[in-house]
Amino acid sequence: MMWAFVVCAMVALSECLLQVPLEKGQSAREFLEQQGKWDEYRVRYPYNPMAKFDERFAVGGEPMTNDADLAYYGIISIGTPPQSFKVIFDSGSSNLWVPSIYCNSPACNNHAKFNPGTSSTYRNNGGALSIRYGTGSMTGILGYDTVKVSVGGLAVTNQIFGLSESEAPFMQYMRADGILGLAYPRLSASGATPVFDNMMREGLVNQDLFSVYLSSDSQQGSVVTFGGVDPNHYSGPISWIPLSNELYWQITVDSVTVNGQVVACNGGCQAIVDTGTSLIVGPQSSISSINSRVGARSQNGDYLVNCNGIAQMPDVTFHIHGQEFTIPASAYVRQSQYYGCRTGFGNGGDNLWILGDVFIRQYYSIFNRAQNMVGLAKAR
Repeated sequence: MMWAFVVCAMVALSECLLQVPLEKGQSAREFLEQQGKWDEYRVRYPYNPMAKFDERFAVGGEPMTNDADLAYYGIISIGTPPQSFKVIFDSGSSNLWVPSIYCNSPACNNHAKFNPGTSSTYRNNGGALSIRYGTGSMTGILGYDTVKVSVGGLAVTNQIFGLSESEAPFMQYMRADGILGLAYPRLSASGATPVFDNMMREGLVNQDLFSVYLSSDSQQGSVVTFGGVDPNHYSGPISWIPLSNELYWQITVDSVTVNGQVVACNGGCQAIVDTGTSLIVGPQSSISSINSRVGARSQNGDYLVNCNGIAQMPDVTFHIHGQEFTIPASAYVRQSQYYGCRTGFGNGGDNLWILGDVFIRQYYSIFNRAQNMVGLAKAR
């Protein structure tokens, strides 16, 4: 079973990193394409990537959406004895929730369910949890229990989490059972303390930061590191970027260029570094401009390109805090067995951008709570 592990430096056993391997599994989109159901699904459950970042719901409710391209998940355990769950480690939300035995939605019936009756350390909170999605919702109750994200007895005790009682239909196609949010506590629904905040409070991490490496090709190798950075996963210097909003991991982008010409974000724009979004998402006019410059055409919400021309397509460069972060075509073009090649630039809201997995696969991302900064370094 894939599980968390602890890496300690040779010079000092106290310098420990809690690492959770992430598996790159089949996405919901890939499964639905394989079943010939994707065209029907995309109409019934349209993708609204900006729903979870709607400021109207920033406190008291956690909007989310059906990102059918999410593929990375890790395994945690809850309870005593431990019950295992696949979760998306999501830097764009703050709550932990998993399916429970109280849920009979189709989305729960094909996922692991938490049974509080078999855990000796479970305590009922008595509160309710409601999380709005772009095309549905998750409702449930809150409880407390021990959450383990590493071996060797390292555990977060009395962690508040959600036990789902109903889930939106699109969740049944996702490999992950639930979500572990890693954004700021001010975003958390029902005032629940996020897992990482409890990890910091209980002294389980050496530094108040976590970092994410997403492998580009293989199913294995991706990892979330709590308490530090792993130099095995990046090269060159780390660029530290101050947050512009300490709610999400939000930063200021200066511009986006193709072949040295500004094609989007002229004069600056706001972007959220989000492990829980698969694409790079921006305002429709900006995304259309980028896709036009790289030679993509719009079709049914996707931007398609010639699979034989990827090597000739230009880089797309994000200028952030005086540094250049370049995404080559080999990184921003995704190939489907059934639908050809499409870019990883998707339409979103009016002003906000999301730097999702397409970006993070190229740049090792460090989320620093101590200094309220994001660190970016070239991924190996």
